[in-house]
Amino acid sequence: MSFGGPQWPQEPHQHAQQPQTPDWAALAEASAARARRRKWLLIGGGALATAAIAAIVATAVVSMNKDTGDPGKNAGDLPTAPDLPNETGRPEPSFSSVAPPPPPNPKDFISNEKKDTAPLSADTLFPGKKLTMGDRVYAKGPTARTTNCATATQGSLGAVLTANACDQVIRATYTREGVAVTVGVAVFPTEAQARAAVKRSVKNVAPLAGSGVAGFCKGGPVCRFVGNSYGRYAYFTATGHLNGKSVTKGDTKAFQPGDDLAEFTFRQIVARGEMQASAAATAPAGQ
Repeated sequence: MSFGGPQWPQEPHQHAQQPQTPDWAALAEASAARARRRKWLLIGGGALATAAIAAIVATAVVSMNKDTGDPGKNAGDLPTAPDLPNETGRPEPSFSSVAPPPPPNPKDFISNEKKDTAPLSADTLFPGKKLTMGDRVYAKGPTARTTNCATATQGSLGAVLTANACDQVIRATYTREGVAVTVGVAVFPTEAQARAAVKRSVKNVAPLAGSGVAGFCKGGPVCRFVGNSYGRYAYFTATGHLNGKSVTKGDTKAFQPGDDLAEFTFRQIVARGEMQASAAATAPAGQ
């Protein structure tokens, strides 16, 4: 017996269809596995590449050793730089074991007549028409040369020159501001003779007048006489006032010209030695 309303036919029971969800854990594990495989492939490939490069280098080293024919080389040696060519054809510099001779000494050439062969005259000793020493200018007056040495002197100087074999005396006179100076150069065969002549005399060279220069140091005024030597040359000066005034101690107006002329003469004698030494040093061997 049934109660209630109409009865409806009953349908078989069915479960509702749900959409399928991805397995995220499985997917993550698969992705990690693929990453590990890629990493190991890269590492393995790099190792293979390194091994291949090492094999190529070793092969090149072995090949170089075989080419050089050096049994001491092995695959582990590094290649060496090629030897530079030996230029045996180029001449090597040579040095003499013999020391070169020293340069000639200029004084040797003016100390002995055998080596002192350059021309000698009043023009070579006293060139030009004037002489400049610092800010002082001297006019050149007369010159003279004589082989009779005593005639160019006063007092005992002549006898001393003769006793020491004087060859000649060359004189020149210079003037400046009323003062005249005669410088006389006596020439001897050797240095020892020139030194002796200066040491043993009173140095009275005769003043030389003429060519516009009036006589001086005659008739009583006091003059200044100085002498010295260098090499085989003895040089003397006679200094005096042209107005006849005597030279006194501290007379700088007269002392300065005498000192200038003595200094100039010394320089000329030194230059003569230097000139001859230089010519000897540059002369070809055997001359």
